[in-house]
Amino acid sequence: MFLDTVVVGLLQENSYVVACEETKEAVIIDPGAEAERIYRVITFHGFTLKYLLNTHGHIDHVGGVADILEKTGVPFFMHEDDLYLLKGIEHDPLQVYLNVKPPPAPDRFLHDGDLITVGKIEFQVLHTPGHTPGSVCFLTGTILFSGDTIFSNSIGRTDLPGGNHAQLLTSIREKLLSLDDAVRIYPGHGNVTTIGSERRFNPFF
Repeated sequence: MFLDTVVVGLLQENSYVVACEETKEAVIIDPGAEAERIYRVITFHGFTLKYLLNTHGHIDHVGGVADILEKTGVPFFMHEDDLYLLKGIEHDPLQVYLNVKPPPAPDRFLHDGDLITVGKIEFQVLHTPGHTPGSVCFLTGTILFSGDTIFSNSIGRTDLPGGNHAQLLTSIREKLLSLDDAVRIYPGHGNVTTIGSERRFNPFF
């Protein structure tokens, strides 16, 4: 499996390009800004983009969606409970600074337990509400793309509209800390960590 992290935008958001090296099919997870930089990874390696996947709908995670969709026309997947964030993006306080082109509605809404196949890679969708109502994580093998649900030694903020601190802690305990210690967490911001490290050292647990 090919995996590249492209850190983009004023908020230094982690966008991920994941590809099956055998079939050359790829996905982009959370294209938050600088769409051309992210898409250049696809073209440089000769991959074929199959889907755009979003862990949630915050402006710093969807800023590159519209441009990539205009270029490729691939299906865009997100959880329905974050649709309100896309519809309200022009009124987001950060829009003054980020100047995000509003994304279209997703082509498919994600649900807990969904399986998404990209070449020979299979992603399992884990619905982890709390940071936003529609936050999801993507699990493939021993790799977890966690969006802003959990970070190295921290968790997603819950003081924004739609956030729920108790719900976030429940999501992490039930959906993430039940995973094997060896699972590597690729978060929406900051450094890679592991389930084992967060189980032992994350101050919220």
